[in-house]
Amino acid sequence: MVKKWLSKCIKRRNLLSQNALTQRYLVIDLELTGLDVNQHEIVSVAWVKIDNQCIKMSESQHLINKDVKSLDQSPIFHGIIDDTVAKGQSLESILMQLKAHFNDSILVFHNAILDWGFLKAALKNANISTQPKLILDTLHIEKKRLICQGAEIKQDDLTLSACRKRYELPRYHCHNALTDAQATAELLLAQCYQINRGKELQLRSII
Repeated sequence: MVKKWLSKCIKRRNLLSQNALTQRYLVIDLELTGLDVNQHEIVSVAWVKIDNQCIKMSESQHLINKDVKSLDQSPIFHGIIDDTVAKGQSLESILMQLKAHFNDSILVFHNAILDWGFLKAALKNANISTQPKLILDTLHIEKKRLICQGAEIKQDDLTLSACRKRYELPRYHCHNALTDAQATAELLLAQCYQINRGKELQLRSII
């Protein structure tokens, strides 16, 4: 047990010493029926790849969960209706496709506590075991940057759109999982460039 734990620690330390700009990332976003992992459901899952600073939209995915029991009022936000859900895939199938990228990619979310919380619960319920190599959160990265700058953080300062605005990134219509995944991918690259300022950027500097 100790040997396994030590091996895991060494592997993580070696990963964190690597250049953040040369890594492969899987940027993930979910649409949900609500914010409570114990009561609400995943409506859709989208992901976008970043490989060596290149956002590969041609390899992106946006999959609808046909197993949703009740959309409630959530279509007001994400626009996904019952007819669209009926044409989707099983959540287990979506999770298996997503898991296939975990071994060679660092996972990225904007608000990982929410989205990874839902995914982790869904993976557990489907008896799918997995251990991501690393998880990054662009919300946490931005919060850390603002604190270091001595800025006062207000209630909506860490939303995806508010974070993007600081880097003069274009405004997107939010509450579409694929669009939000792309927006988060762009935000991550902008954050990395702002932090490194032309120097090598180790992964430990942005976790």
